[in-house]
Amino acid sequence: MNPPIRVAIIDDSAVVRKHLSALLEAAGMQVTITASDPLFAWPKLQADWPDVIVLDVEMPRMDGLSFLRQLMAEHPLPVVMCSTLTEAGAETTLQALAAGAVGFVTKPKLGLKNFLEDQDNGLVPAVRAAKRASLKALVRFSAPTAAPSMPSSAAPVRAAPAMPLAQTTDRVIAVGASTGGVQTFESLLCQLPRDMGAGIVLVQHMPAGFTASFAQRLARVSGLDVREAVDGERVLAGRVLIAPGGRHMQLRASGAQYQVEVRDGPLVNHHKPSVDVLFKSVAQVAGRNAIGVLLTGMGDDGARGLLEMRRAGAYTAAQDEASCVVYGMPKAAFELGAAVQVLDLEGIAAAIQRQIKPA
Repeated sequence: MNPPIRVAIIDDSAVVRKHLSALLEAAGMQVTITASDPLFAWPKLQADWPDVIVLDVEMPRMDGLSFLRQLMAEHPLPVVMCSTLTEAGAETTLQALAAGAVGFVTKPKLGLKNFLEDQDNGLVPAVRAAKRASLKALVRFSAPTAAPSMPSSAAPVRAAPAMPLAQTTDRVIAVGASTGGVQTFESLLCQLPRDMGAGIVLVQHMPAGFTASFAQRLARVSGLDVREAVDGERVLAGRVLIAPGGRHMQLRASGAQYQVEVRDGPLVNHHKPSVDVLFKSVAQVAGRNAIGVLLTGMGDDGARGLLEMRRAGAYTAAQDEASCVVYGMPKAAFELGAAVQVLDLEGIAAAIQRQIKPA
């Protein structure tokens, strides 16, 4: 039997610490440290490092975001943010994810007591997912990058008969990620040129209310034209369209041009937006005019869609285990033979530029 997950809770509310501790321990975890702010927590952490930290944002003496950055620089650990969602807070949460947090749970302003006592409030699965995060990848995002490793190739797959798709000068890059995707997307997009000859459609597993701020952040850090997708919006070279949280996004053809369709619908692979929904539509609509990339994340969403893209003639790549925060979705793609290549982020960025470079 695996040992229990050891958790530290840092939150300025004694009530929150008490209820979250009871919730985690009822799920079979062990809360080893509680503290009201990072300065109280630090010596306790140094004496007995936990597996996962549950961290508030607004605390006295040192805020959670500043502490997270210090932690990732000195002793990287999987961190789940647990804070109140406001319009400003959404940006704070994105900053935390970009700084190395691997998940978040939103504390409501109203009905906090019910949230704290609700076994289905999302904290338990978030902590379990965080425990599976790769510390090597966390170090990579919080420290200067090492020299990239040599890419490896996945086992070949037999391509299905080519689909009857019209050739077009428009190119589409479809990318999907889940846990660890915020910092991974930042790193990838910052390596791509502003005059890129293809449009990007992107799915990051996120709830409604976060993707607009996420798009704004990616636009600031990358210099690219990044937007939360609107139904009917055209996919243009150099533009990045992000599926809105809580909505699926598909590719559709309008003559020789590509547009996105944003719609509601049931969860697919437990997610909305789903990477598979996007990838399968890209396979059907764009075929060999597309590039598919599956990045870090738990589960297998996107793996089957990436396989369909490869069989339709698209170039496909999956992120390698060493650079993933969670090697779940790319692993599933590798095992299906869905990826033409398995690469680190630098290799993926280089491969995309090779693929879209005019012959």
